[in-house]
Amino acid sequence: VLRTWPHSYAGFFADTEAFLMKNAKVKLCLQASPMNGDLLLEDCNPESDFQDWSWQGDSLMNHGTQSCLSMVGANRVQTSLCSSAGYTSWDCSNSLLSPLGSSQGYLVANRKGVALNSVGGLKAQWQDVADRSVCEEKAERDRYFPAALASTHVYGHTAGNMTLALGIGQEELEELLWFFRREDPSTWNYSVLALSFVALILGLLLLAINIVRNRKRKIHMYREAVQTTQQAELEAKQALMPVQEYSPAELQQQEPVLQDQISGEVVVQWKDGTVTSLYTE
Repeated sequence: VLRTWPHSYAGFFADTEAFLMKNAKVKLCLQASPMNGDLLLEDCNPESDFQDWSWQGDSLMNHGTQSCLSMVGANRVQTSLCSSAGYTSWDCSNSLLSPLGSSQGYLVANRKGVALNSVGGLKAQWQDVADRSVCEEKAERDRYFPAALASTHVYGHTAGNMTLALGIGQEELEELLWFFRREDPSTWNYSVLALSFVALILGLLLLAINIVRNRKRKIHMYREAVQTTQQAELEAKQALMPVQEYSPAELQQQEPVLQDQISGEVVVQWKDGTVTSLYTE
């Protein structure tokens, strides 16, 4: 883990410190040719890697070709491998670029591209797309890089103290760090998958139990409703008084008796069918 810190900072500078080099006079950007190392002046295009430059120490590296801005001959410049003999360091001051330790002039824009010239002015001033001097880019890079190295040193010192406190060797600590850094999620994924399957089965089981209980409850409520209705009907039938029916012959037999009755006389008909006068003479 300690060894990954410098690479992380290198990637940070390579990705975030890239900038375009626009000439203040012609308003065109410096672009590296991927074929022969020539330098061109083209319309600024932030999407082009061949127009992205970054400070690597005192050298300017092109991200598209991974080569550095170098001086060739008396006043000619082009890109070459950063590890080659033509590697050139640049001094940056007031938006002016000049070879470090040389008095051959400044990097200026001309009709053919760029070259070295002792005459300054706007043609020798280089800025980014925000019209900020490329020297400010170098100053920020020089300010952040020591801070990154200091952070790396502090982290390494802290890790060493942790090793001593845990009572384990450096090799064993590196092995543990490598094990946890792999972050193999297979076991966790399989565990979550199994738990999800169990939860699915349990949910289906609870759903089936709930459906069966609801069905039984509805059947029981229906049966109770039917029994209540039948009992109510039976009680209503029992509450009705029985009505005695008389045939036409019985009515004819009773009529003569009634005809013999005297007006104003009170008679009583008993349950056995006998008719008597309430008040006799």
